Amino acid sequence: MTLLLLIIIAYYLFVEPLKAKILTLVFAAHTFGGRAAGVGVCIINGLNFFQTFIYNFFIEIQLLCLTYSIFVLTIRNYIKVKWVIRIANQMMHNADKYKEKIEKYGWIGLFIFVLAPFPGSGPVGGSILGYLLKMSIWRNFSSVLLGTLSAIIIWFFCFDFLKQNINLIQYVICGIVVVFLFYNFRTIKEWFIKQD
Repeated sequence: MTLLLLIIIAYYLFVEPLKAKILTLVFAAHTFGGRAAGVGVCIINGLNFFQTFIYNFFIEIQLLCLTYSIFVLTIRNYIKVKWVIRIANQMMHNADKYKEKIEKYGWIGLFIFVLAPFPGSGPVGGSILGYLLKMSIWRNFSSVLLGTLSAIIIWFFCFDFLKQNINLIQYVICGIVVVFLFYNFRTIKEWFIKQD
């Protein structure tokens, strides 16, 4: 999959250098900032829904397969590199925090966990949590991939809405600030008045 991604970027590098730059930026944003960052970069650079959806989902699958396989091979002692073991143990520790909460809801709980926009709750964390819950690979990955698909779609429409309605949103935020200041005027005034 990584080879396919490199071939696609190399192709666009010769045919359409701007698109190669965008794909590389989206990959970096997605890898280090998560799916919301990747979707946001796509929208800012004018990619349509289909392009944004396919590319971000492709990146998610790639990261999921790579990290999940390294995690499982490390936990089962096939990979014995110290720093990889340390990372795998940290990933397992992070996922273990949510185990009890998700376990009682099973597949749907894992789906919601992956869908939720919290740090560590994406497909990688979700698949490791599914592994710790002893879900079959099919149940685990179906829940994780469906949660990921749903999250990408939601992020796309949220960012698209924000982009199209930024002026309205600015007015709403200003209105909220004015109401807050008016409502808390006495308290704010006391902060600035010297008390003897």
